[in-house]
Amino acid sequence: MKNITRPNFALEVARIWPVAGVDEVGRGPLAGPVLAAAVILNPMSIPDGLADSKVLTRSNREFLDIALRKSGAHISLGAASVPEIDKLNILSATLLAMKRAIASLTILPGSVIIDGSHAPALPYPTSTVKGGDSRSLSIAAASIIAKVARDRLMIRLADRYPIYGWNKNAGYATAAHRTVLKEYGPSPHHRMSFAPLRTHDSETV
Repeated sequence: MKNITRPNFALEVARIWPVAGVDEVGRGPLAGPVLAAAVILNPMSIPDGLADSKVLTRSNREFLDIALRKSGAHISLGAASVPEIDKLNILSATLLAMKRAIASLTILPGSVIIDGSHAPALPYPTSTVKGGDSRSLSIAAASIIAKVARDRLMIRLADRYPIYGWNKNAGYATAAHRTVLKEYGPSPHHRMSFAPLRTHDSETV
């Protein structure tokens, strides 16, 4: 846990409350949906250790996912499916997943802060924050919730399609994943619009 940039609550304090932090996971993989999470933290009960999900271990993420759900935070998820990714493109599908996550919150946000440089059209004051998952506690929380949810989903899909190793690679283009694709071809959960898959024919495993 050394050399981790710790986010803080400054971005939330400067905006209209309640503030929803939003982050996504799954833009880069060759398989599976893209997921977004929206989190409105309970300022009286913020779990210790929140950070960008990418710098945390799986066990840390799992622990913080539980802690966030017990803390009184408002949490929601949104997804865009593989067919939507292939039809719309990955950026548009990501924005759609974010919009769905925000729309699923049980309370209306006063404002929204989103990791990155793109945001969907929303009826709330919205800001994008580059590196937001290492700067904002709400966005860091969203990154953890989204990562844990998508990893669990890919593990479930791996039970149905074990040859691709999604329980280990989460759908990303690892060397082992690419090798299996060359030998067996894609599944119905692969993104055929992504460059490594466009050369495959329409037959799937």
